[in-house]
Amino acid sequence: MASGSKKVIFAALAGNGMITLTKFAASLYTGSSAMLSEAIHSLVDTGNQVLLLHGLRRSVRPADRMHPFGYGREIYFWAFVVALLIFSIGAGVSLYEGVHKIIHPRPVEAPWVNYVVLGFSMIFEGGSFLVAFRAFGEMRKGRSFWAAARACKDPAVFVVLFEDMAAMAGLFIALAGLLAAHFLDMPRMDGVASLAIGALLAAVAVFLTRETKGLIIGETADPEVIAGIEKLALASPAVQSINELRTMHMGPTDILLALSLDVHDNLSGGEIETAINDLEDAIREKYPDIRRLYIEVQDAADATEDAWQEYAARSREE
Repeated sequence: MASGSKKVIFAALAGNGMITLTKFAASLYTGSSAMLSEAIHSLVDTGNQVLLLHGLRRSVRPADRMHPFGYGREIYFWAFVVALLIFSIGAGVSLYEGVHKIIHPRPVEAPWVNYVVLGFSMIFEGGSFLVAFRAFGEMRKGRSFWAAARACKDPAVFVVLFEDMAAMAGLFIALAGLLAAHFLDMPRMDGVASLAIGALLAAVAVFLTRETKGLIIGETADPEVIAGIEKLALASPAVQSINELRTMHMGPTDILLALSLDVHDNLSGGEIETAINDLEDAIREKYPDIRRLYIEVQDAADATEDAWQEYAARSREE
């Protein structure tokens, strides 16, 4: 998944890098507020891809004494930073430019330059979006778009995807504002378009901040994975019941699993050890993303009442 994530980021970085300079040049030449907002948006996106690559590189460092579970969740931190930058810089500057242009309207000079730049930008952004959407599609597993977005554990994919979606929508908003300012002789519409772009970026940033915050705090594995682990555990001839099952994503492809089992009383220590080893092998073979696996054998009567009730309640909900 790391290679797929890098492909998505590099595609977005290439697309944004090629159009950022042209957007800035066009905005300076024409005086378009909406085009300046789009240029800033592309610049922020370019910086965001650099931060995601930095986070991806640091997240693959091996575990050490200070971080025994590795650095996989560092990509979540940098994705959170990216979401904050989209909100503070991308949305903030766009809103400021919009208000400024509405208060101090100025005709857009040489609007054809903006149209050409927007056209090429749509091509480059569209290419980046298709790469991210295809990578995202491989993770959907038949779920709806929004359900898959909420369940996605790889911020390198869903952050770039939503950035590109916002970029494509922003380009159409900027085009509409420029057309209105040009053909209707309403220069304030250029500022209105900038405000709309700022509101769009703010909404995307809020969503990404919420999703990445959940990943930083710690989210459970996919319900299908949990159900599959339960099935494997209960299929073991040594297992009588599951006392507790907890999972946490330590990274996009790094899951921590803690499993408490009640085994049959008539088994010897050697038989229990063999059964547990077989179960571990079965879980790791079917779910290679489970990098750390801890299985505890415990009598159901000795399991804490709160833990058992919590697990039973979660099982009923799922």
